[in-house]
Amino acid sequence: MNNEVKIKVIGAGLAGCEAAYAAARLGVKVELYEMKPHKHSPAHHTDGFAELVCSNSLRSNDVSNAVGLLKAELSSLGSLIMEAAYATEVPAGSALAVNRELFSEYITDKVRNHPYITVIDGEVTEIPEGIVVIATGPLTSEAMAESISEFTGGGELHFFDAAAPIVDFSTVDTSVAFFASRWGKGNPEDYLNCPMTKEQYDVFYNELINAKAAPLKAFDKELQEDLTVFEGCMPVEVMASRGYDTLRFGPMKPVGLPDPRTGEDAFATVQLRRENREGTMYNIVGFQTHLTFGEQKRVFGLIPGLENAEFFRYGVMHRNTYLNSPGFITPTYAVKREGRIFFAGQMTGVEGYVESASSGLVAGINAAMMALGKDAVIFPKETEIGALAHYVSEGGVSSSFQPMNANFGIIAPFEKKVKGGKKARNEAYATRSLELIKKYSLFETED
Repeated sequence: MNNEVKIKVIGAGLAGCEAAYAAARLGVKVELYEMKPHKHSPAHHTDGFAELVCSNSLRSNDVSNAVGLLKAELSSLGSLIMEAAYATEVPAGSALAVNRELFSEYITDKVRNHPYITVIDGEVTEIPEGIVVIATGPLTSEAMAESISEFTGGGELHFFDAAAPIVDFSTVDTSVAFFASRWGKGNPEDYLNCPMTKEQYDVFYNELINAKAAPLKAFDKELQEDLTVFEGCMPVEVMASRGYDTLRFGPMKPVGLPDPRTGEDAFATVQLRRENREGTMYNIVGFQTHLTFGEQKRVFGLIPGLENAEFFRYGVMHRNTYLNSPGFITPTYAVKREGRIFFAGQMTGVEGYVESASSGLVAGINAAMMALGKDAVIFPKETEIGALAHYVSEGGVSSSFQPMNANFGIIAPFEKKVKGGKKARNEAYATRSLELIKKYSLFETED
C-alpha cells in the first residue's frame, strides 16, 4: 500500500462512499469531503452518509431483471453499498429493500473507520487540485454547481430532467406501429408511428387529462413551474389539458405520416424515436410527464401498438443536476480532456440508487488506478456495469441525452437471437455477464 498517494472524493452519498471505499481498499489514501452536518441539501435530513431520500427499495433481486443483474455484478466486485444493503435488508418479496437508518449507519461506520479514509466535514465550493471524484448528487450546492459549470464551459450542466418514456422495441406491436419519418425524410427506421382513430384518441385523451400525477418534492416545484411555460418541457398531460386538439397540433400531429393500412393520415399519431444504435429502445416523442409510473403504463398502454409495451424507463420531470456526459466523460467516468477529474452518481446521467453505486465503484477504482500509476479498468458492454458506463460516455443516436436506469436495452446484444423469448434472452445476458465480471475482481481480501 502507498501511504503517500491521495485522492479526493467530494460527496458522501451512495456514489461517493462507494468510490472512496473502493479506492481505499486498493491501497490509496482518500480524503472524503461531505458538507453535512454543516449544510443539508433540500432533500436530506439526517447527518449520515448514503442517505436514501426517496424509497427504501433497491428494486428487483432477480438477475433476469437488469437492476437485479447489476446488483449481482456489484456484489461480486465487493461493493460496499451492496454489502450494506444485504446486512440491513427488510422483507420485500422479490425486491431488495433496506432499513434506511441502519443502512446509512452501516456505511457511515465502515467509511469513517477505514484506516485509509479521512472524512473532512464542510462544503467544497470549487473543484480541487489533484485526482478527484465529484459525487455531489442531483441537488449539488449552488456554489459547486457554478464551479462545475465553469469547468465544463457552461451549457453542459442541466438542472432539470424532463424525459419521455422509453419502451422496449421487441414489445411493440409492429402490425399496428409502422416505420416512417415525416414526409419520407431521413431514415424511416429512426421513427415508429402509432396511428389513432378519432374513437381511440377520445379514450386516450380523456384518460390522460384525468390521470394521477406523481406528488412533487418541494424542491422540484419552483423549477418545474418555471419550465412548464416552455413547449419543450411541458408535461404531456398539461399540454392536453389546454384543449382537445392541442396534442393533435403538437407531439401527436398526424400529417405526413400516412397509415400504410389506409394510405391516409390518421386522426392522431404518436411517434417514437430510436434511442440507441441497436434499435432496441425507442422514446415516445414529446411525452415528458410527471404522471405516476402506474398511470403511465395504463394510459400510454391505450396507444395503438403499445398495448403490451414494456418500459425501460418511465417519463420523469424533476430537479436533477446532471452533465451532458456523452463525449465529455469516458467509460471510466473520467473527464476526457482532464483525466484527473472523475464524476460519479446521478450527475453522470445514471438514474437510481444501484446505478449511482455502480458509477461510484467504477470511478473509485479508476481514480485509484491513476493514483497508483496502473492501467484503467474498463468494464465491457456485455455487463450491466459496463453498459451503463458506455451509455453515459457515448449516448445514443438522439442528440438529446437523457439519464438512464439499468436496462437490457443498453447491454451489448448477442450476435444471434436467443430462442425462448424475452426471459430466456435476459437469463442468457445474466449468465454471460456474471462470467465476464469474475475477471474484474480486484479486492482479494477484506481490510
